[in-house]
Amino acid sequence: MQADVEIRQLGQVDYLPTWQAMHAFTAARSRSSELSSQIDLQPPTDGRDQLWICEHAPVYTQGLAGKPDHVLNPGTIPVVQTDRGGQVTYHGPGQVVAYPLLDLKRAGYYVKEYVYRIEESVIRTLAHFGVTGHRVGGSPGIYVRLDEPGSHAALTGPRNPLDPFRGLGKIAALGIKVSRQYSYHGLALNVAMDLEPFSRINPCGYAGLQTTDLSTIGVSASWQEAADVLSQKLVTYLAP
Repeated sequence: MQADVEIRQLGQVDYLPTWQAMHAFTAARSRSSELSSQIDLQPPTDGRDQLWICEHAPVYTQGLAGKPDHVLNPGTIPVVQTDRGGQVTYHGPGQVVAYPLLDLKRAGYYVKEYVYRIEESVIRTLAHFGVTGHRVGGSPGIYVRLDEPGSHAALTGPRNPLDPFRGLGKIAALGIKVSRQYSYHGLALNVAMDLEPFSRINPCGYAGLQTTDLSTIGVSASWQEAADVLSQKLVTYLAP
């Protein structure tokens, strides 16, 4: 992927036209259809993969299996039903959103490994900032210890079924879609956000799940710095 991916820095863009553009981009790759979108992105004539990096205005997005009762009180923030996996999440300013648009057949791995590689990219990004990221089995995304975000101690022992995320905060969410062999949608890393909108949903379908960001756990990093590090980690760890 390193030599064959084009990184597109989109800045702050609305969610809906971005989703429509990535959907059309993916359709164009597999069906050679004409792409048109509000943000004027064109399919690569040389067949290269693309990585879109952006930030969204406030929006809740629902996955295909998303349950309406996980949206508690959206207020004036729009809720968009999407075609990605997973439950409801929130996007807003201060969050780096990355959309890898890959040919997984060419990359040489399947969806399970693709998810692992995305998560590893986030873990390595966090490590760059002195934070230890953790996976939680059965709960895609990356979590940090709220009391000791830099601790290298592994998560051990059985999870409390009443509070499986005790002591943890979710710092990165993952929701993907693969159509034929092409991926779209992606991941979101919380950098320096207003976290209040997460309290109006059950994030990723888990009631009471705490969310956090780099700023809250004591890391001073600009959006652009976090975006640049995450981009390079994705390029490295998603490489064939």
